[in-house]
Amino acid sequence: MRIVFHGSNAAAFSGGFADMVGEGAEVAILPNILESASDRQTFADADVIIATRFDATLPRPENVRLFHVPGAGYDAVDLAALPAGVVVCNCFGHEHAIAEFVFAALLQRHVPLADADTRLRKGDWTYSASLPGQVHKEMAGSTIGILGFGHIGKAVAVRAAAFGMSVHVANRSSVESDLVDRLYGLSDLPAFWGAVDTIVVTLPLVPETRGIVGAEAFALMRKDAVLINVARGPVVDEQALYDALQNKRIGGAVIDTWYQYPSPGQSACMPSSLPFDTLDNIVMTPHMSGWTNGTIRRRQEVMADNIRRRLRGEACENVVRS
Repeated sequence: MRIVFHGSNAAAFSGGFADMVGEGAEVAILPNILESASDRQTFADADVIIATRFDATLPRPENVRLFHVPGAGYDAVDLAALPAGVVVCNCFGHEHAIAEFVFAALLQRHVPLADADTRLRKGDWTYSASLPGQVHKEMAGSTIGILGFGHIGKAVAVRAAAFGMSVHVANRSSVESDLVDRLYGLSDLPAFWGAVDTIVVTLPLVPETRGIVGAEAFALMRKDAVLINVARGPVVDEQALYDALQNKRIGGAVIDTWYQYPSPGQSACMPSSLPFDTLDNIVMTPHMSGWTNGTIRRRQEVMADNIRRRLRGEACENVVRS
């Protein structure tokens, strides 16, 4: 079983992977750009490819039996370009990490630990309990709106309930959960936007969700509302987000998923063509919310199990295309 990890993201899952799969597993790690004839041949000969992208510019892997995305999003995989009969799977396991990221961001906004520490080191008691004018906010009693109720949305809801928040959910399909205080269909979004203090975007990027958070949505949000995007950048309209922040139409944003990414062979680039970096009401992070040792371990286990299933002729988990 020749297993190829293609690209730097996929390579992060390669450590100890052959042992997880078992006897007969041969692992090769290939760079983002397949320049050498040897690398291209290794890719073409693979039985299993683990990668975040595939298109017709890559060698056609005629022998591949399983193409596994080491994450949830497969929008960079051209399914039609893969040979017929290739099973394509994705994996999750990132919901716990992303939910922790969401609440780290919210806690940072509500509890000014870093600023209080900086000030007290200078003898400044600004946040002291003896100064009632300096009280900080609580999350308990506020309303969180979760746009999309998949793996991530559910993990966020569990933690929101633990913090005593009211949980509103907008989702494409019906939701049955004791965690949800109010449910909206996507046709009810105008009411959803104005009913919550925080909006967490967790929808996948598909044609009907592209730009779903746009100028109309921002116009209906509360003036102090905070938007957190841990889904895909283009689910939130780029220009509308920038305008809402620049004009102080909303209270702020925490953005982890973007509109521009470094291309293969490129180590750095700005995350947008718009100058978000000049704004003081946004926290910008480099698509890091789900990137933890726990996520890597859980995804390794899923991918290794699917490879074993494929070898035995059994149905795989998280099948995108069979």
